[in-house]
Amino acid sequence: MREELTIKYLKEKYLEKFQSESEFIFSSPGRIELLGNHTDHNHGKVLVSSVNLKVLAAVGKREDEKVVIYSKGYKKIEVDLNDLSIKEDEFNTSKAIVRGVISKIKELGYKIGGFNVVCVSTIFSGAGVSSSAAFEVLIAKILSVLYNNNELKKIDLAKIAQYAEINYFNKPCGLLDQCGIAFGGVNYIDFRYIERPKIKHLVLNNNEYQFIIINTGDSHSKLTANYAEIKDDMREIANYFGEEYLREVDTKKFFNQKDEIIEKFGERKYLRAKHFFEENKRVTKALLALENDDFKTFLKCIDDSGKSSYVQLKNCYINSEEEKLPQALKYVKSIDPESYIRVHGGGFAGTILVVIKKDKLPTILPLLKERFESKNVMCVNLTKYGTSLIREAKGEKYVF
Repeated sequence: MREELTIKYLKEKYLEKFQSESEFIFSSPGRIELLGNHTDHNHGKVLVSSVNLKVLAAVGKREDEKVVIYSKGYKKIEVDLNDLSIKEDEFNTSKAIVRGVISKIKELGYKIGGFNVVCVSTIFSGAGVSSSAAFEVLIAKILSVLYNNNELKKIDLAKIAQYAEINYFNKPCGLLDQCGIAFGGVNYIDFRYIERPKIKHLVLNNNEYQFIIINTGDSHSKLTANYAEIKDDMREIANYFGEEYLREVDTKKFFNQKDEIIEKFGERKYLRAKHFFEENKRVTKALLALENDDFKTFLKCIDDSGKSSYVQLKNCYINSEEEKLPQALKYVKSIDPESYIRVHGGGFAGTILVVIKKDKLPTILPLLKERFESKNVMCVNLTKYGTSLIREAKGEKYVF
């Protein structure tokens, strides 16, 4: 569906649901994690980009203290602004996200108020491009525009969204997803100082390669404990060195004490920490490569990240290499040995990221769609816009 047709649909649905015209159209993109697998929660480095999959929303103010949201394919959401407490029975729901975002904005001293939303997502099911974070940042942006003169900075939107996901949605997460979506474009982010992460916008000169997201078929909805375990394993090693996060640990000390660490904590925890240190170096290497228009080295870093996630981070399967995600990685390499591949996002199940030459698409894409079904194979383009307010004037759209 073309975007202009989606906006037309949203306006019509908004009028149907609320018997009034919508005031604004918002857009919030998905993201792909280019590099930095499971490093953000230990204050590491990442490369992230927004993509042309998004949540679009028609929005208007309400006079009462309620938020009402209709989203195509989902149940109606209604939140009372007089009750912003955490509710365990809402864990892992969009309603929890809405409540959490509003609560944090109020806690920070910003204004809140009621609003209506009709939204639709062009992010296909199981895309693994952080539809939850796109929704979180969208709600924060709506409140920023409607009630706070659009004063909330992008980093504030990201942190508010992260707070909602951790505390109300009940899913541990770093700040990669929310930052990638709030800022938009291709960004290098260093989370060493989490209150003021270093963010560098990059330009990707890519005319030769296509990024593809593949849903391998297994759901990651019940894997929160597995993701939390990676973070906890890394922090346990950090605590051994008297630090809270691995980023604060001296790299040389870590590698010099390999035997003691393995003896005390086991090989898995050591390898996960080793992945963290090596992944940070890969991100820096990829950053320099992009700054020097060395796209091949950047892609090699993506592939090396995938190998490290598989062997050291151990987040490509839960019990067996016969599971769908590791088999998907193996299959892609079998049909195109020159492809660059890696687990995408949290891992264990869900999606993989594939980068292939565009001139191979006519041959490779049909094979991927046959193996995984067309709905699970999505060619994505990197975009420059983060979560934004779209205004329409005299038929022309512009974003800011």
